[in-house]
Amino acid sequence: QVQLVESGGGSVQAGDSLRLSCSASGRTLSVYTIAWFRQAPGKEREFVAAIRAISETPNYTDSVKGRFTISRDNAKKMGYLQMNSLKPEDTAVYYCAAVWDASGWTAAAFKSWGQGTQVTVSS
Repeated sequence: QVQLVESGGGSVQAGDSLRLSCSASGRTLSVYTIAWFRQAPGKEREFVAAIRAISETPNYTDSVKGRFTISRDNAKKMGYLQMNSLKPEDTAVYYCAAVWDASGWTAAAFKSWGQGTQVTVSS
């Protein structure tokens, strides 16, 4: 497994941008699918975006399409989530996750998790 640490969260105004980073250690990151999930207070953890290991094909939940971009730098063992045009409903703790062979985009499908980083968007 890989160990993951997120950074880059903060408090911003609606319409602003943030870039989240996910630093990996341990095994090589290049063979892992990387994903971002988020969890708002009182809600279940939800899928935000993922990027596959080899094809680097991105997938997004509908609510962030056109606003968020997921990327990776395998040489640096880093994953990123660029978030533009942020909305108050994007407020949540954002988690980076990784798995060797992703079977889907549910939280249960991912085996390695970071500790989370808070994103707060005010109107």
